[in-house]
Amino acid sequence: MIAPVKNDTGFKGIDILITLQWPKDVEKYGSSAPGHEPKFPGSGCIAEVARVLRPRYHFAALEGIFYERQPYRNHQVLLDAARHTTRFIGLANVANKVKHKYLYAFNIVPMSKMDPSELVKQPEDVTECPYVATGVLTSKQEETGQQFFYDMNAKQEERGRKRGGDREGRGRGGEHGRDFRNRDDEEKKPRRNPQPAGPCWFCLGSPEVEKHLVVSVADQVYVALAKGGLVPDHVLIIPVYHHQSLVACPDEGIEQIDKYKACLRKMYKSQGKSVVFFERNFRTQHLQIQAVPIPQDSVVDIKDTFMACAESESIELAEIPKHSDLKQIVPEGAPYFYVELPTGEKCLHRISKQFPLQFGRCVF
Repeated sequence: MIAPVKNDTGFKGIDILITLQWPKDVEKYGSSAPGHEPKFPGSGCIAEVARVLRPRYHFAALEGIFYERQPYRNHQVLLDAARHTTRFIGLANVANKVKHKYLYAFNIVPMSKMDPSELVKQPEDVTECPYVATGVLTSKQEETGQQFFYDMNAKQEERGRKRGGDREGRGRGGEHGRDFRNRDDEEKKPRRNPQPAGPCWFCLGSPEVEKHLVVSVADQVYVALAKGGLVPDHVLIIPVYHHQSLVACPDEGIEQIDKYKACLRKMYKSQGKSVVFFERNFRTQHLQIQAVPIPQDSVVDIKDTFMACAESESIELAEIPKHSDLKQIVPEGAPYFYVELPTGEKCLHRISKQFPLQFGRCVF
């Protein structure tokens, strides 16, 4: 279905996509629909179709509510050339009792007739693409139990064998049935946390960690005083388990990191201060987010200070969009330096060769 355009370098996208089901994870990175309790599971196949086809507008109606998501970008910041954004709109049922919108009026100029610079303009509230690449659309039954999607490149006899084999295995308790149950059981096994290759000073369960510096502990993340802090209130946000960087940290860890950041901002604000968060993922084995408070009157100069220090070290420190997701900009395992400023600005340096290990500290 989408194979002809997946590898077409000249394909830009489509103007409008209309589907019945909502795509899986469409609300990720964006604001959720108020009071929305999903009636049907989102479709991973539709998410993959939307990711590959890159519609400018995507309409869906199965949930029966009105929901207009913030636009999301269709390119990776600093990696791909800029592309147009996508707007997802969920429409309510016609003549619904609560009078939610079931019509959406808009003007659209076909992308083939638009100036390229106008087409790729990014709105201020743009977010990262919520969909993760899943490859080809394989033969699978969606969770609704009603819709089927097939790999259009598969040979006809392969499709028939898959469907027939599954029915035979489930109906007679044969080999296919056992395989299916085994895979299902494997999926239910809890995911094991990664383990360090050797002694780690920051894994909370490690005997090497200096527990007297620990300030607060949550399920996935803890906060500790910095050893040799730049200022008395300099702290570190650290995952409890062994994760090398923000890019490698699981979503539940990121959520707790964000909560700790919000709490620290509130605490420092009560002291008349703001806070800078930065991470150096280079010659480190465990994620450490430095939280350094600065006087409120220094906020206006902090970006210029970082840029001046970067220039003196021949470091290219590039600003990235406020709503960007680091995981979609930097591949896991790649070294980088990342900083979040009190103004909401974010800057990133992709480390390719050498990098001054004390760069972040020297700024202060």
